[in-house]
Amino acid sequence: MQIPSKAIIPEDKLTRYLLVFRDKDDKSKFLAQAGFTLDNAASLQKAIIQLITGEDAIKDGKNEYGIFYRVEGMLEGVNGINLAVVTIWILRYIDDCFQFVTLKPRKDR
Repeated sequence: MQIPSKAIIPEDKLTRYLLVFRDKDDKSKFLAQAGFTLDNAASLQKAIIQLITGEDAIKDGKNEYGIFYRVEGMLEGVNGINLAVVTIWILRYIDDCFQFVTLKPRKDR
């Protein structure tokens, strides 16, 4: 199964969370390795969409809001560096739409 390319990726998730430095669970330094910054958040969104259209989604649990899926693969950076990532999505019960939850570095098993 693949997450549709029209899945919802809230801009705030990129510009107020993933691309902003945090003392705990910071993802901005990781994403900066591939050239992603607040100045090119749209490029990160495009790279995430490119990732989900090329990789299968795996069911990864559920809660009262929906069913979670994960998509693992290489995120193509704007500077030519690719990052191994895990993206998390929810298929919302309320409207049957997929929404981006988060992205994190993929740890080798």
